[in-house]
Amino acid sequence: MTPIASRVPDPAVRRLTATLYGYAFLSDLVLLYPLYVVFFADTGLSVGQIASLFVIWSAAGILFEVPSGAWADVLSRRLLLCLAPLVAAAGFALWVLVPSYPAFAVGFLLWGAGGALVSGALEALVWTELDRLGAVGRYARVLGRARTAGVLGVVLSGVLAGPVLAAGGYPAVGAASVLACLLATLVATRLPEHRVLAAVRVPVAEPAMAARPVGVAPPRQDEPASPDDDGDLGWWDTLRAGVAQVRTRPPVRGAVLLVAVVAADWGALDEYTPLLALDTGVGAQAVPLLLLLLWAGVTVGGLLAPAGERLGSRGYAALLGLVGVALAGGALLRHPAGFVLIAVAFGAAQLATVLADARLQARITGTSRATVTSLAGMATDVLIIGTYAGYGLLATAAGNAVAFALTAGAYVVVAMVLLTRRERRTAVPTGVVATVPGGPD
Repeated sequence: MTPIASRVPDPAVRRLTATLYGYAFLSDLVLLYPLYVVFFADTGLSVGQIASLFVIWSAAGILFEVPSGAWADVLSRRLLLCLAPLVAAAGFALWVLVPSYPAFAVGFLLWGAGGALVSGALEALVWTELDRLGAVGRYARVLGRARTAGVLGVVLSGVLAGPVLAAGGYPAVGAASVLACLLATLVATRLPEHRVLAAVRVPVAEPAMAARPVGVAPPRQDEPASPDDDGDLGWWDTLRAGVAQVRTRPPVRGAVLLVAVVAADWGALDEYTPLLALDTGVGAQAVPLLLLLLWAGVTVGGLLAPAGERLGSRGYAALLGLVGVALAGGALLRHPAGFVLIAVAFGAAQLATVLADARLQARITGTSRATVTSLAGMATDVLIIGTYAGYGLLATAAGNAVAFALTAGAYVVVAMVLLTRRERRTAVPTGVVATVPGGPD
């Protein structure tokens, strides 16, 4: 581990983190979040049509994810973060102005494009700025808190959605959502971004998630401060470099796959929690309250990121096992009390996702950080589409509770695979193997 050469100026870190948290909060302060499934149903859409909209949403992410990551590496990551809320706001406005299946489909395309602009760009900007300030070891903590800020935005939207809907209907809810997106864009303009090479690299401590594989030389002390941001490559070359890094470097490829698998399952199941809540017998008015319970769990999970960095391979596998068991158990209770278990599962899933992302960032090198991160996002979207399709078939045959439980079983399978890989590698003495806390190599 490389020693810290100098202390980070606290004001610079505080400016970055405060702006990031404000951006995350406002980006998710969308009053349509807890109501859009109900909105679609009130408009007359069937469950099948709603599921098809989710597929369109994920397909848009796949279409724009990797190109936008390369744009972030070549152009300005801050610019993409400014544009993303504007694109999403256009989709939300379309929903309430022309409520119909075609309008919902176009809105999801825009929302998916906006999400793709953020994915990769945000993580790359935060990692690079923390690296420049000598505080890259704080990445998991900062990212966990940023996601918690976003969750708090979702929670507040759940609190406000009902009263605003009662006062002004869906047009008022849509207007408030658009306003939050516009404010997020204003905050994004204050994010720091430094893409100019420095003469001397400031040595920084490697984060806990960034253990180097054996045989890899430590970084030279005369390297530039941000070797992943030299901007020398064009868009196409940057895109190819990112794809090549995932294809040719097993540690990066494994980290990309772990991010996708961990994030996709609970990301897809989250969209079906309103329907699961209705199946417990509560009325539509109580659905936002049950969803608030879930997001409270996600909030706690994000705040636990610093403690989660101390997890070893077995601990990380156990965390994934907890996610699967708690999700299945909560759904099969078929009672509002089951949402307590689902909240625990969502918190553990949020923690596992943050740790997986930090592990990925620690392994990326070169000029294509946002591109590689976007490849992980694209893989996540592909898995989410498969989850939507599988859930739809299972729910049609056996109901929401059974479909939810069977889909959650994927976490138990992944946990067993990770444990089996660790045991197999431990049993074969092929030399010392570096292990990354928070997940096996």
